[in-house]
Amino acid sequence: MSERALNRMYDTVFITIVAISVVLCLVPFMHIIAVSLSGTVPITSGKVSLWPMDVNMEAYKKVFSNPAMIHSLFFTIGLTVLSTALCMVMTVAAAYPLSKKELKGRSLFMMVIIFTMFFSGGMIPEYILIRSLNLLNSMWSLVLPGMISAFNLIILISFFNSIPKALEESAEIDGCSYFGILVRITLRLSMPALATLSLFYAVGRWNGFQDALMYITKPTLYPLQLKLYQMIQNSQVTDLMRMEGSQSQMQAVVPESLKAATVIFSTVPILIVYPWLQRYFVSGVMLGAIKE
Repeated sequence: MSERALNRMYDTVFITIVAISVVLCLVPFMHIIAVSLSGTVPITSGKVSLWPMDVNMEAYKKVFSNPAMIHSLFFTIGLTVLSTALCMVMTVAAAYPLSKKELKGRSLFMMVIIFTMFFSGGMIPEYILIRSLNLLNSMWSLVLPGMISAFNLIILISFFNSIPKALEESAEIDGCSYFGILVRITLRLSMPALATLSLFYAVGRWNGFQDALMYITKPTLYPLQLKLYQMIQNSQVTDLMRMEGSQSQMQAVVPESLKAATVIFSTVPILIVYPWLQRYFVSGVMLGAIKE
C-alpha cells in the first residue's frame, strides 16, 4: 500500500471517529430540545426521541414568565463575568512571577500549589471558614474560594515559559519594566491561553451549584444551576401530583418538558460564548517574532 493511500485511510478512520463522537454528543442535546418542545401525551407515553411531537411552547412560556428565573439568569451572568475576571487577574498575577526561574523559593511555591491539587481541607472545614468570614448568603462566597485554580495556574505558567526570553530581554534593554513586559508582550502573546483559561473559569462558575447549595439560602442569590437543581429535586412530587390529578391537570406542562426547557434556558447563554472565543484559538501566534 502506497503512503498516499495509507494517509487517506488514516484520514477516513479519523473523520469517522470524529463524526461518531459528534453524533454521540449531539443526540442527548437533541433529545432535550425535542422533549422541551413536545406535548404532554407524547412525553408521558415515552414516544419522544429526537424530534418534537405535538409541538407545545408552554414550557418555555412558563420559564420566561417566571421572574425568579429571569433574575437568576442575569445574576448568574453577572456572577460569571465577575468571577472570571477576578480569577484571570489572580491567575496571571501568580503565574507571571512563578514563570521566572530567578524567583527565590520558586520550587517551594510550586510544591505547595501542586499539593493543593491532591489534598484539600474538605467540605466541612470550607463551610466553617466561609461562616467564620461572615460570607454566608453573600455573593463573595461563590467567588473568593475559587479565585485561583492550581491546574489553570500551571497551564499558564507553562505557556509563559514557552515565550522566547529574547523578547523580554529586548524589552528590558529598551527600559521596559516587568509590569510593562507583562502587559505589552507576555499578555498579548498569550491570548490563546488566556481565552482558553477564561472559558474554563466561566464554564466552571456557570455550571457550579454545590457551593451555592451550601452557602446560599437567599432566593435572590440563587444561581441558575441551583434553580435547575431544585426543579429536578422537586420533579418527583410534581409527577405524583400530576398522576393523581384530573384530566384537566394532565393537560398542564409535564415536569419533563419544564426541566428540558430549563436546561436549554441555562445552556444556551454559555454556548454563545464559544464562537466569540474561538477566534483566539489559533496557532503560530509568535511565528516570525524572532529572527535567528
